[in-house]
This record gives sequence, structure tokens and C-alpha cells, in this order.
Amino acid sequence: MGRGKLRIYLGAAPGVGKTYAMLSEGHRRVERGTDLVVGFVEHHGRRRTEVMLHGLEAVPRRELEYRGAVFTEMDVDAVLARRPAVALVDELAHTNVPGSRNAKRWQDVEELLRAGIDVVSTVNIQHLESLGDVVESITGVRQRETVPDEVVRRADQIELVDMSPQALRRRMAHGNIYASDKVDAALSNYFRPGNLTALRELALLWTADRVDEYLQQYRSEHSIRTTWQARERIVVGLTGGPEGRTLIRRAARMAAKGSGSEILAVYIARSDGLTSASPKELAVQRTLVEDLGGTFHHVIGEDIPGALLEFARGVNATQIVLGSSRRKAWQYVFGPGVGATVARDSGPDLDVHIVTHGEVAKGRGLPVARGARLGRSRLIAGWVVGVAGPALLTLLLTGSGATPASDAGPGFANEVLLFLFLNVLAALLGGMLPALASAAVGSLLLNYYFTPPTHTLTIADPENIVAITIFVAVAVSVASVVDLAARRTHQAARLRAESEVLSFLAGSVLRGETSLEALLERVRETFGMDTVALLEREGDVAPWTCAGSVGGTGGGAAPPGRPEDADVDMPVGDHMALALSGRVLPAEDRRVLAAFAAQAAVVLDRQRLTLEAERATELAEGNRIRTALLAAVSHDLRTPLAAIKAAVSSLRSDDVAWSEEDEAELLEGIEDGADRLDHLVGNLLDMSRLQTGTVTPLIREIDLDEVVPMALGGVPEASVTLDIPEELPMVAVDPGLLERAVANIVENAVKYSPPDSSVLVSASALGERVELRVADRGPGVPDTAKDRIFEPFQRYGDAPRGAGVGLGLAVARGFAEAMGGRLAAEDTPGGGMTMVLTLRAAPGRPPVRPDLPARAVS
Repeated sequence: MGRGKLRIYLGAAPGVGKTYAMLSEGHRRVERGTDLVVGFVEHHGRRRTEVMLHGLEAVPRRELEYRGAVFTEMDVDAVLARRPAVALVDELAHTNVPGSRNAKRWQDVEELLRAGIDVVSTVNIQHLESLGDVVESITGVRQRETVPDEVVRRADQIELVDMSPQALRRRMAHGNIYASDKVDAALSNYFRPGNLTALRELALLWTADRVDEYLQQYRSEHSIRTTWQARERIVVGLTGGPEGRTLIRRAARMAAKGSGSEILAVYIARSDGLTSASPKELAVQRTLVEDLGGTFHHVIGEDIPGALLEFARGVNATQIVLGSSRRKAWQYVFGPGVGATVARDSGPDLDVHIVTHGEVAKGRGLPVARGARLGRSRLIAGWVVGVAGPALLTLLLTGSGATPASDAGPGFANEVLLFLFLNVLAALLGGMLPALASAAVGSLLLNYYFTPPTHTLTIADPENIVAITIFVAVAVSVASVVDLAARRTHQAARLRAESEVLSFLAGSVLRGETSLEALLERVRETFGMDTVALLEREGDVAPWTCAGSVGGTGGGAAPPGRPEDADVDMPVGDHMALALSGRVLPAEDRRVLAAFAAQAAVVLDRQRLTLEAERATELAEGNRIRTALLAAVSHDLRTPLAAIKAAVSSLRSDDVAWSEEDEAELLEGIEDGADRLDHLVGNLLDMSRLQTGTVTPLIREIDLDEVVPMALGGVPEASVTLDIPEELPMVAVDPGLLERAVANIVENAVKYSPPDSSVLVSASALGERVELRVADRGPGVPDTAKDRIFEPFQRYGDAPRGAGVGLGLAVARGFAEAMGGRLAAEDTPGGGMTMVLTLRAAPGRPPVRPDLPARAVS
């Protein structure tokens, strides 16, 4: 008997339609004549799901008693006895009631599969065991019911049931998922747009990985070696050199252009372990790849191009990124190089990108040592070959009997060529001086040992004189050519470095960079200095002050306080200078230093102009607030004052005999006017405190249900519905500021709510935060105006002038931020606006699961 097949409908959240899709599949199979039963499906009162159960045979459930209540679970024995071809089993991650045959429903499904019964089931992405921590960080809810990833991965078919967050929230608002009394809590907590979008992305990515596994398995089973470009995979070939960082970043930019692209960095080493790669640089590149979301691979291979192509085809890559070769021109005689070979052998299914690069982390510095054109090691090798080489060659020739009187040697002409070879080699290695020394030493040895008369410095044969003269001339010529080439290379390197530095400065100007410290740090790195400081003074006799400096930390020397104290100083105008300490720079470097100094002065001026612009903006904002305040005083404050004065004047009048009802009405008007005046003045004072930064919250732990009811005293009792669960964690707030903020929010909501609708004030815990939501059914606010309503003296729409000065929400947000919280506006499902006040939960209090059903499936 073979094992049954498992098909799973995977969803991002409850309500996307997994159960409906499973039942639709059941009807299709029954219509095809398949023997199918319903092992367990719970419709949770959803009418459309319940209708889909009609016409399908259902196996009776097993009843279990637990803690005085009766529960029903799938009867595994009954399904096995019935032995259908297919069984529908909902909620794969469900935990069975104690006393059941198995602890988990997926274990029940395993029994059915082992018995040869095909199973169609459902599961949500948040129930996968490996994603528990991720889902908790997103939603603030820890999933109690989970299923091992391996159980789902072993499924023969996985089908994603997808739905946009907006459509799912609409289904929730219409009552198609939970009961009506749970809708508001669900929409405010678990079913928020951000949560649903993140869960949807998790489901899509997990399904994409599973599809990729199916694809790799299929390609392996059918021995398919060609690339199928179903998904962009970019392989970066690394050599361990500094250009690797450039290649990785370039590949990351390429991957960012296509959704779902992957980066795979590979370093191929020879099996003998002989490599020029820097382990430290490879470690840095591995970290960079992983930070960019890619993977690093270390591969052993003798044929580098072949191993790279084999790896790329093995991972079904679509693109290969390689750096342009670092080899010299003459080294191409040994072969075309890795890049050219890979491009030639890649075939039509692999795109090869050759990326140009510079010497990363080495291209900044300017060459400073004149004697270092050829490098210290080359100079030493040149002197050894130029001086010791002729001596060793002489010992070798004389030891073999090579003398003018003997025929055993190679002959004088060949001896001259051997010495000339050493001379040319010394010139190639060490330049002019080692070559001249080699020519001098070689000519003396030739004269003394190999031209008659030997062991004297005289030359008898004129031909030998010509030969030695030509030898010296050729040696000097070769040395001159090599030295000229070295000087030209040195100059080109300097010009290249200078152009890179100047290009950086020009780019910083175009990008509008304003960090003086970053520019000074660039100067210090470029010229290898210990400290760099930008000094300025007011006049010719005023003391110097430091506008900015870098270096001198960790016990090092302090930046110079005067240009005279620095090793290098570069004047910038009459009253500014760039001072550097560490070493003395050659004159040829001062041209680039002057450009840095000029740019530093520009950056300093830009920083000061920016600060002045910010101060001007603050002054303009202050003027705007003062103007608005005057307008408020001229109208909104005078209106209640006028009403109070009119009522008092009426009561004091002796011309009219007021009845008790009239007097009571006038007194009520005075009281209302005084309350409005007190409220307006309170908001003005609070706004003044926020503007001047004098709000100092006294944070302590308190329950929301102690503060929120006190904040509702200014609104009619029937206008607010309060829903503050007792099990909420305490919050760390200033009770006085919180009460004032909540009062302003609630008063604003009541002001805009219809007369027959109450404002809902509810609270919930999400992870380490607590949210207080004030929802009204008013006209709402468009998204473009949601931030503007929190600005001072702003009243949205055609609010009546007597409704206040527009400070309530501004004060509420200011107080919330002062306590470390946040206040934002959202749309109320079905119309209206919801103010969300987010507060910090008190430390040490565990988060509480929102009041949602224990099980929720589609």
C-alpha cells in the first residue's frame, strides 16, 4: 500500500479563503467520481462556507469532555474504517483536546497518509514553527498552535491562497470572518494593514522558496544543465582582492532592479592551497554579501573558469559578475584570462558582466616617496642582481676554465652578452642606479678576468675595447629607458590619484554634502596625517579658534591650535587656515591640499548658512504662531468673554424683572462661557510650554483604566463608549499629561461625531506597547491632511469658528511625544477617523494576547 498524497492550501491570515478553496476542490473531485469525505471542517458560522459543505459526505466527529465542556474532534478511527480515496481536514496546526488519539491534528493527518488516504488541508503562514518569532515581532502575538515546517514542506502540492490586505479588511468589516462584536478589535490589532502586508510577504517568499525547491529537484531528476531564467540569480566571482567589494555592491544594485533576485558570491581556491587571497579581505567581503542579503560560497577547483561556470549552472544562475583583469599587458601571452574565458564558454543562457574597478582602500593616497617608484623590494632585487650578479657570474665562468687562453669557455662575445643580460635585468628590477652600478662592475670584471692581458685593467685588443664600450652604452641606455618609464608611471599614478581626489571634491559639491568632519577625515586619510584642523580668527591680531578637527583621540597628539604649530598649513583667505600634523608634505601635494582647504571653507560657510536658515525658519514659525494667537485672542477668546459680559450686564440691569428660569439660563451661559474660556486658555498655556520646551514629564507606572475615565469629564456621558480591558499591562506615562492628551482627543472626536453615534475608546496590548484608540463616525480626514491636523491653530474643513483655536490635537501629540509615545490618525473602517495613541508598556509586564477567537480559519 502506497503512501497518500498531501495537498495544502496556504494563506497569509485567517479569512483569505483557504477553507472555501479546499471545499471547492472537494466538489470538483466528487464531480469526477472520486470517493471523498470531510474529515473535519469548521465553518465558524460563515454562511458561504457552510453552504459549500452541502453535498459532501462528512464523517461524524468524536465528542470529548474536557473541564466540564464537550468538544468535537476528527474521528481518525472512523476515517480509517471508512477508507475514502481523499479526506478533507481543515486547520493542520490545530491542537487536539486532551484525551484525543494524537496531540496535534497534523499527526492525525500523518496516520491517514500512511494508510494510503490522500489528504487536502489548510494552514496559515503564521502557524509554521520556524516563523514564530518573526510573526510575534510583526503582530505582537505569539502563536500557540504551530506545525513543523518539515510537515508542510513534505506536501506533494502547496497552493497559495492570496488576497490583498485591503480586500481582507473589507471582508472583516462586512462580518464575513469574525462575529460583529469582534470586528473592531480584530481590525485595530491583528488585522491592521501593516501586519497583513508583512504576513502576505512572508507567505509569498516562503511559497517562492518551496517552488524553487521543486524546480531544483525537477532539474536534478531530469539532468537539465541549461539555465532556466525563471528567477534572477547573480553569481559574483571573487578573487580575494580589494575589487571584490565593488563587484558585490554592483551586483546588489543589479539585484535591486528585479524583485526576488538573489546574490551568490563565490570564491574558487585551488586544491593545493596556493593563493594570493587575503583571508581578512575575504572575511570582510563575506560580511558585506550577507549584509546585502546574499550568500557566500567557497569552492575548490583547479580550472577557475570551469569551476565558476559549473557553480553558476548548478545554482541555475542567470548572470555572472566579474571584475576586469588585474594582469599586465604582457601577461596575456599566458592566456586570455578568467573573464574572457568565462564570457566565451558561458553560452547563450548566462549573461557575463565585466565590471571595471579601482584599488579599493588604496586609491585614495597620493604617492609621496620619490624613491618608491619601483617599490622597495624591486630596488633591493635590482642592486643584488646588478652588483652581486656579475661577481657570481665571474666565479662561475672562471671556475669552469673560461679564460682568454682557454677554449673551454663560451667565448668573449658570449661572456659580454651574459654580463649584458644581468645588466638589463638589474635595470628592469631597480632602475637607473642599479643598472649603472651593474655596468661599472661588469665592465671592470670583463676587463680584469676576460680580456688579455688578464688580471690587469689594460686592454690589448682594440676589438675588446669596442665591445666593452658598447656594453657600457647599452647598459646606460637601458637604465635610462627604464628610469624614464618609471618616472612616467609615477607621474601618471599621481595625476590619477589627484584626479580622483578632485573628482570626489566636485561630487561632494554637487551632492550638497555639508559635513565638515567627514571632509577633514578625508583629508587626514588622503595625506596620511595624524590630525587635521580648520582654524579661523576674526582679525589679524585675534586668537585662532578651531572650527572643526579630526584625529588626536586615544592618547594621540592634539590638533594644532595655531598654523605655526602644524607640520603643514594651508591658508584659506586672510583669516582661515587648514592645519595638519603628522609629517611634512612635499610641495607637489600642496596643490591638492589647496583644493581641500577651499572646499572646507565652503562647507563651513554652508553649515553656518544652514543654521541661520533654521533659526530664520524658527523665527518665522514663531511669528506665524503669534499672528495666529492674536487672531485667536481677537475672536475665539473674545467671544466667550462677550457672552459672559452680556449675561452679567443683563443680570445687573434694574429695568427688567428676570424670572428664575431666565436667571438660571443666564447663569448657565456664564458658566459655559467660563468653561470655554478656561479650556482655550489651558490649551494656549500648554502649547506655550511645548514651544519653549519646558514640559518635563514625571513618568510612573499606572493602569489606563485609572486615567482614561477621568479624561472624559468634559464630554456628555452618553457620547463615549469605553472598552478598557482589565488585563492590559500598565503603561509608563505621566498621568497628568496623559489625561490632558486623552481629553483633547476625545473632545475632538465628540465634536465631529454625528449626534446619534457614540465615540469608541478602546485599548489593546501589542508586544511592548499599548495602544489607545479613539474612533468616531464623523466625516473623516483625507490622507493628505492627516499630518496637518496636528499642527497648531489648524482646524480642518469648515469647522465653526467657535469650536476652538485648533490646538487640541497639537497639544495631545506634543504631550504624547514628551512621554515617549506617538499619536497618529487612521481611517475608521466604515467611515470616520480613529486617533491611535501608542504608549510604552511598563517593563517587566508580559504582553497580553488580544481578545480574539482561539481558532480562526477561512
